[in-house]
Amino acid sequence: MSGYRKLRSAQRKALLRNQVTQLLYHGRIITTEAKAKEVSKIAEGLIALAVKEKDNYETVTVTAKVPKKDADGKRVKEVQDGKKVSVFIEQQKEIKKDKPSRLHARRQMLKVFYPVKEVPQAGKGRKKNTKNVDMVAKMFDEIAPKYVGRNGGYTRIVKIEQRPGDAAMKVLLELV
Repeated sequence: MSGYRKLRSAQRKALLRNQVTQLLYHGRIITTEAKAKEVSKIAEGLIALAVKEKDNYETVTVTAKVPKKDADGKRVKEVQDGKKVSVFIEQQKEIKKDKPSRLHARRQMLKVFYPVKEVPQAGKGRKKNTKNVDMVAKMFDEIAPKYVGRNGGYTRIVKIEQRPGDAAMKVLLELV
C-alpha cells in the first residue's frame, strides 16, 4: 500500500478549476506550493487569452421588448379578452457582439470556471440578495485591461510557512 492517496483525474481537475475560479474572483488564495504552480499555469493561460481577445467585439443596437414595470418593480398588467396580460414596451439597447475568436475564447474560459454567487454583507444568508457573477465578463472587463502591456507573469507565488500537519509548504498565490 502506498504512503499517500493520489487524486483521480476528475477530482484533480475539479480541485484546480475551483482554485482557478477563486483566484481570479478574489485575486489571491492560500494553498500548497505544488497546487499553486498548477493553478498558476492555468490562470496565466486564461488571462493571456482574455488580454488577446479583450477588444475583439462589435457594438450592435437592437430593439428589445421589455415588460413595463410600476414603482414597486412589478409588471404592469392589463385585461385583454378576459385575461390579464403583461404590457410590453420596445427599447433600444446597445450590446457587445463577440467576433468568432472572442466567442471561442469565452467558451474556453467557461470550460474552466465554476459559477460564482456573490452574497452582499448586509443581506448575508438571504437567498434573494445573492447575485451570479459573470466571471468571463470580469476577465474581459476588469482583469485583462490591467495586463495589456505585460507579456506573461500575471501571478506571483510567495512562500508563507510550513503546514503543521504534514509540513507541506503553504504559499500565497496572487495576481500581480
